[in-house]
Amino acid sequence: MAHTQAAATLTPLRPRVDRADRHRLRAVDPDEVAGLAQVADFLPPGATLLPAPQHALPTLPGRPPMVGYLVLLPADQQPPAPVAAAPAGEQGPVAIDGVQRVAVVDGRALDLTYLEFELLAHLVAHPHRVHTRDQLVTTVWGYGHVGDGRTVDVHVARLRRKLGAEHRHTIQTVRRVGYKYTP
Repeated sequence: MAHTQAAATLTPLRPRVDRADRHRLRAVDPDEVAGLAQVADFLPPGATLLPAPQHALPTLPGRPPMVGYLVLLPADQQPPAPVAAAPAGEQGPVAIDGVQRVAVVDGRALDLTYLEFELLAHLVAHPHRVHTRDQLVTTVWGYGHVGDGRTVDVHVARLRRKLGAEHRHTIQTVRRVGYKYTP
């Protein structure tokens, strides 16, 4: 019995690999490596580029599976993500401060949820451009979101209510397509 315990203590321990974790990484074709090398030149120092898990990527019927990558940055190197602003004079009554994450209408700060802010900032950053519901779900909620265009409709209704009667018309419905911001 003592002999078995001694053998067990001398055996090097190997990390346990779960079956689900085995298939997260995949081999990369040589022509893909060339493309990644070009992308890697634009990454900040200390960044790591990893293949995205397949379950996090969208699937399109009749199309081959998509390939995606995650860019990991050290916590001390992550700058706040700026929100693109509309050109001067076209922003209209809504002002977006992406650094402080504040939306202001006629000098009044709006009390917005995270997704309401992201949706409004995206619309304001692209004035007069019509966005389909699917485009907004993909852009604002992300690829992993499970939902439909109705989610966008509900958030737009909330935004219009928070903009107030005077400015609710700045987010216009384009019937059977989606929405646009008109300053």
